[in-house]
Amino acid sequence: MAADDVVLLEAWRRGDTTAGEELFERYYDVVERFFLNKISGDVQDLVQETFIACVEGRDRVQDSSRFRSYLFSIAYNVLRAHLRKIYRGGQQLDFDEMSIQQVAPGPGTQLGHRREQRLLLEALRGIPVDYQVILELHYWEQMNTEDMAEALALPVGTVRSRLRRARELLEQAMGRLAESPGELQSTLTRLDDWAERCRQEMQRRT
Repeated sequence: MAADDVVLLEAWRRGDTTAGEELFERYYDVVERFFLNKISGDVQDLVQETFIACVEGRDRVQDSSRFRSYLFSIAYNVLRAHLRKIYRGGQQLDFDEMSIQQVAPGPGTQLGHRREQRLLLEALRGIPVDYQVILELHYWEQMNTEDMAEALALPVGTVRSRLRRARELLEQAMGRLAESPGELQSTLTRLDDWAERCRQEMQRRT
């Protein structure tokens, strides 16, 4: 029987490198996917940083069902620190207001094969970072509001309202990027399908 995540984490913290390798192998793809549409270029350093912070953290996760939320909370903090480090805008970053395209202009690491997928990915990079994160956790990782609330250190009600607002912002961004009304309509009416295709491509990529 495979050891649960919390057992592996605590063993790793005690110096068991084999447990660390198993946990790393188990979640590497998940963490890499978190960074793919947010960072241009290789994301391996950020993935490594996330796992290092995970094992060095003081938090004790009692329930293995909460481990993914804990891991994403660390990845989210690593992302924010990285964006602050590379930002050259001369002002304090507000992740509720500024998008990845504003902070770090350029193409994302992962691009979809179909135009609708590329439209969705580009639009996500054009909305404020915190809203992009919540949508990608919803679509890519299929997390529920309770898990997202734990990962982002927010009340459940705030997550629900942000998710609604994030969808509105995404629709507006797609409207600006779409090459035709038909393309926009096709993407919006099948948003869950296109999001799932992007997710599948990211799984193959990782």
